[in-house]
Amino acid sequence: MTASNHFDPAAAEPELFSALLTPHRSLNRTGFIAVMGFLSAVSFVAGVAFLMMGAWPVFGFFGLDVLAVYWAFKVNFRTARAREEISVTPTELRVRRISHRGHVAEWVLNPLWVRLDQQVHEEYGVERLYLVSRGRHVSIGRFLGPDEKASFAKALNAALLAARRGVSYNPVG
Repeated sequence: MTASNHFDPAAAEPELFSALLTPHRSLNRTGFIAVMGFLSAVSFVAGVAFLMMGAWPVFGFFGLDVLAVYWAFKVNFRTARAREEISVTPTELRVRRISHRGHVAEWVLNPLWVRLDQQVHEEYGVERLYLVSRGRHVSIGRFLGPDEKASFAKALNAALLAARRGVSYNPVG
């Protein structure tokens, strides 16, 4: 009979908290197609009316307006690809920020020494969230609204407290 009492560094740590934060976009693909279709139809009808009155250059400007709105929506949808991934385990807090262009910035902090700092406005609520460790501030949750930031801060604080308490051994579960 052999007993194995060695530490396995490859064993997965329990994840206390995990969040994927993305920018809010209220207009989906179907809504975008509907808005662009409506705008194109209105611009075309108005452009034809001006064309029949003899003001033919106005017809082209209506087309340019539709193209400008289309381009603005496409830029907006492209920036929606940005995201933040935040996870807490008993030994690390990991913040991974991915820009809309795919650039990755990552911070790994010790959850025992991290403090969550909030910038609160009396009228609007939580404006900014920062993770503070060793004098370094990392801004998080920039995509969220004030109420969402408050809720997120509460959940993240609970995870940080759980990490400070440590992993509890449960042989039954």
